[in-house]
Amino acid sequence: MNALSIANGYRRNLPHIHVRERPLFITYGTFRRWCLPPAARTIALKHVLYAHIRQCFVHVVMIMPDHVHIVMTLPHALTADARSFAAILKGIKGVSARRINEFFGRRDHVWLVESFDRVVRRAEGLMSVCNYVIENPVRAGLASSPDEYPWLWRAWLEGRGVT
Repeated sequence: MNALSIANGYRRNLPHIHVRERPLFITYGTFRRWCLPPAARTIALKHVLYAHIRQCFVHVVMIMPDHVHIVMTLPHALTADARSFAAILKGIKGVSARRINEFFGRRDHVWLVESFDRVVRRAEGLMSVCNYVIENPVRAGLASSPDEYPWLWRAWLEGRGVT
């Protein structure tokens, strides 16, 4: 399925509207609700963080057993190497899926094609959305505190730069 261009975004089945220099809240799930083994979650986290600073600013990322939450901000469009939201997400999902399949010796889809994303409204606030993401494993009963969950990364704690 080809993505159709729309103003400030693109469209698949759902519209994907983004605004540069405004935080985006993105969620995408696993294909057929596959429960990612721990090694797959680690690979997925690594590939989200590879995009951090290089292509976007990742505020927080949470790799849950069957879905991923990312809060990121795209850089200003004036740079020559600025990539579109679609290209960044395709890179994150595509490379992580390939590496996960290689690691487990499988040949199936890892991620759903579609993602859910929205611009974080000023009224709700960036930290409110980040806190919602951070509390996900606690609400799901996977940890008693966010700090116990190993597939969480926060820019303000783990640092700006990632190698």
